[in-house]
Amino acid sequence: MDFQSARDYILNRLEHELNHNLIYHSYAHTIDVYRAASRLSSLEGLSDEETRLVETAALYHDAGMLTGYQDHEEESALLAAEALKQYNYSPDQIEIIKDMIISTRLPQMASSTKGKILCDADMDYLGRDDFFIISFKLKLEWQLFGIRDYSLSDWFVLQENFLKNHVFLSDSARKLRNEGKMKNLSSIRLLIKQ
Repeated sequence: MDFQSARDYILNRLEHELNHNLIYHSYAHTIDVYRAASRLSSLEGLSDEETRLVETAALYHDAGMLTGYQDHEEESALLAAEALKQYNYSPDQIEIIKDMIISTRLPQMASSTKGKILCDADMDYLGRDDFFIISFKLKLEWQLFGIRDYSLSDWFVLQENFLKNHVFLSDSARKLRNEGKMKNLSSIRLLIKQ
């Protein structure tokens, strides 16, 4: 598997071809998820090959946004399958990557450790200090794409429900981000009360 070339190919496309209104599902989001996936793969004790598969899935998990917003996970999996053939990924490796990408569709459902890591990497920001910044990027993106234009109070209620119901799937993500997620949930609840 030629990971470096597969990485360079998709990052170049995301950097130059993504719609500029994708302020949440952006190049920066892909890099963020890639870094979180690398960290969680290490913490979960994955082998070098398994880590490369998770990292590849992280890099391609939103690539379907190049062609459209709806059902982008399916498009991302198809784009990854087509691209990775030319970078010497085996059919089995490509299937594993496709399954991981599909598992990031909400509500996230993953049965493999690698899939759980990718799902957790995609939601890593929920337990970080930059949660509100990233959350508002999603709110604005939905507004720009005509998906939904939430009032601020409605947005906070939506975020409260999402955080309340979200569960990190890997032990490492729970240890690393649960406390921060609960802190963010408490902050949202205070804002709702005002």
